[in-house]
Amino acid sequence: MSELTLLLLRIGFLVLLWFFVFAVVYSLRADLFGMKARKMPEPAAAAAAPAGPAVTKSPSSPSALTEPVARARPAAAPAAPQKGGPATPTTVSRIVITSGPKAGLELPLGSEPLTIGRSSESGLVIRDDYTSSHHARIMLWGNQWMLQDLDSTNGTWHDGARVSAPVAITVGAPIRVGATTFELRK
Repeated sequence: MSELTLLLLRIGFLVLLWFFVFAVVYSLRADLFGMKARKMPEPAAAAAAPAGPAVTKSPSSPSALTEPVARARPAAAPAAPQKGGPATPTTVSRIVITSGPKAGLELPLGSEPLTIGRSSESGLVIRDDYTSSHHARIMLWGNQWMLQDLDSTNGTWHDGARVSAPVAITVGAPIRVGATTFELRK
């Protein structure tokens, strides 16, 4: 081979190495700091009359996230939904953390999607080494609660199976995000 060919191969190899370094740095930055979230404007009707209690996203107000939800039960309560049935707005009303750093925490479920991750922009902030900045989302899709993995590093697990596409949540099924496990309950 000529010297010119070797020089071009060396330069090409260096360019390829630098491209790899920049890709790794970009990936780390996105995982540590998260992507920019676009805020959707709220409709005037929803802003005027909120449907239920909102989950506070501010880490500076821990009392809003750590107080258990107390609900008054009606006198003639319907029978509890059978464990393993579909999670709908009528069968579940709260998310309960069963294990992990925030075990015992209960949050009410509204009609808005609930994002879970390390980022302070998440509705449920879980700070552990196995949770991504934007790890998972629980959303109401039609009349069914769905669980979506947001391309997390360690994956999201529903009832022992890894979530790769949005999956329907069942009542009482364990959902694992990082080192935290939670369930949807009435």
